[in-house]
Amino acid sequence: MEILYIILALAAIIVFWLMAVYNGLIRLKNRTDEAWSDIDVQLKRRYDLIPNLVETVKGYGKHERELFENVTKARTTAMTAKNMEEKGKAENMLSQTLKSLFAVAENYPQLKASENFAKLQDELSDTENKIQAARRFYNGQVRDSNIKIQVFPNNMVAGMLKFTKYEFFEADEDEKENVKVKF
Repeated sequence: MEILYIILALAAIIVFWLMAVYNGLIRLKNRTDEAWSDIDVQLKRRYDLIPNLVETVKGYGKHERELFENVTKARTTAMTAKNMEEKGKAENMLSQTLKSLFAVAENYPQLKASENFAKLQDELSDTENKIQAARRFYNGQVRDSNIKIQVFPNNMVAGMLKFTKYEFFEADEDEKENVKVKF
């Protein structure tokens, strides 16, 4: 009879352990999904600002048509990206085209002095900072989730329940290059 109690106690411990591991995996999955959603919210805000910014700059730089088309194309590509990897690449491309847009704006002193342009530039800058913070938070959640999925003995439970690793939101290769400053 004592052996039966021991077996039942061990079975109960195993069941409670499995429940704890499963609940922990679900908790991290939901936090990671929420973190990705936070990035999406900030990206949507940026997408909404870009047309206004392009229209403001268009009035000053009529011969910069190709740049405006590139910004619009990059925005559309980013908005229609299907998965995290595509989204990361598209967002990096959009960031590059926005940098080009601001570089063009440097050529037009009256544009830089425009209150509307300055306001849009400040809002976009604030949004970019929020996107960076959201990406860092997301990557922290990805790290925690991936660790939980990969460590023993959780990896056995995660494998049986088909939990998969998340991908980090990474900078594009050309964003990692050293900035060249010339005076």
